[in-house]
Amino acid sequence: MSTENSAKNSPEHAGAAAPAVPRNRGVGMLIITAYGIFAVSSTARALYQLIGHGEDAPVAYALSGLAAAVYILATLALARTSAAAWRTALAAVLVELVGVVGVGLWTVLEPQLFADATVWSHFGQGYGYVPLVLPLIGLAWLLRHRPGARRAAAARDAESSEIRE
Repeated sequence: MSTENSAKNSPEHAGAAAPAVPRNRGVGMLIITAYGIFAVSSTARALYQLIGHGEDAPVAYALSGLAAAVYILATLALARTSAAAWRTALAAVLVELVGVVGVGLWTVLEPQLFADATVWSHFGQGYGYVPLVLPLIGLAWLLRHRPGARRAAAARDAESSEIRE
């Protein structure tokens, strides 16, 4: 085994390398599953609200529809591994975070506009605050699995091994 290979297999090298697991595998699959569950549940909720009671709380129900669309988009983008899918997932998760914080705050400040709850009402209280935590987990996962991270880590490693020699 050459010095170069043993350096690549050293514990300090392993910490610097980009994740070897694709974004949509391992923990990523759990995140995608959580988003898929929210996509289905928020879509069902929005359809029920809009079709059956649309005039009762139009703002809340429209926001339920928006949440459903965001969860669907995030789920589909997170499941793919391309750079374009990464950008789409990042945008969707950021919209989700802004949505859950914005709508959560809005429902606290102007509860009369929300005759019925949405997925994001009171920061996702009706869903155990998962809608507030999920985008934070999604963002952390996406930032850890940026496109080109492996190439950047390899370039850093090559540069540091040249400096050591």
